[in-house]
Amino acid sequence: MAGHSHAKNVAARKGKQDAVRGKLFSKLGVYIMVAAKSGGGDPATNLRLRYAIDKARSVSMPKEKIERAVLKGTGELEGDILEETTYEGYGPGGIALMVEALTDNRARTGGDVRLIFDKNGGNMGLPGCVGYLFDRKGLILIDAKKYPDEDEVMTDAMNAEADDFQCVDGVYEITCEPAKFNSLQDALLKAEYELIEADVKAIPKAMTEVDVELGKKLARIIEKMEENEDVQNVYTTAHLTDEMTV
Repeated sequence: MAGHSHAKNVAARKGKQDAVRGKLFSKLGVYIMVAAKSGGGDPATNLRLRYAIDKARSVSMPKEKIERAVLKGTGELEGDILEETTYEGYGPGGIALMVEALTDNRARTGGDVRLIFDKNGGNMGLPGCVGYLFDRKGLILIDAKKYPDEDEVMTDAMNAEADDFQCVDGVYEITCEPAKFNSLQDALLKAEYELIEADVKAIPKAMTEVDVELGKKLARIIEKMEENEDVQNVYTTAHLTDEMTV
């Protein structure tokens, strides 16, 4: 699977919206809530929650906001009931886009996502129209510069039942089946690796090469999707380069 960087293509592309601290904290709070709801409120035993809290702390999210989000997730503090939902469609050039959201109002979020598709050269499709182009995989990213012995990192990952390992653009990208994600993450943390990112993602089965003009249009529609507070992740099959996403 060498060649294309999952780090640049599978995850939601952060950008201008990350500079808006209130909106970023809101998204992270929802992420923490969902992690706590699915695996409990103890980060020592809930790795997804531990990662979400670490991510929130890395951008200086206030401690009280983190604690409140955990309590809402476990039901100890009243909060909105959030549903996970996925929207599928096509961006400019007919390129596949998949949008994951957490919402307390599916009609509102669905309408917002449809409008973004329509205003940016795309169109929202029916459920399943592009989902078959992606695989659900656990994805862990590690800074290769911090751990220059690639063979050692690969051995540790494979011993922990990783499916695939590659080094692209200075990042080790490690994938596994979703059911093995928690144990793989735990093994790498116990081996004292610092993780850039760790989550279950939708990874394209094959990447589509696009020219710079089309790439910029795709980057723009992805950015507009990410500006919506309900949207958590946006995935595309397009191989987007740095010059397309500036």
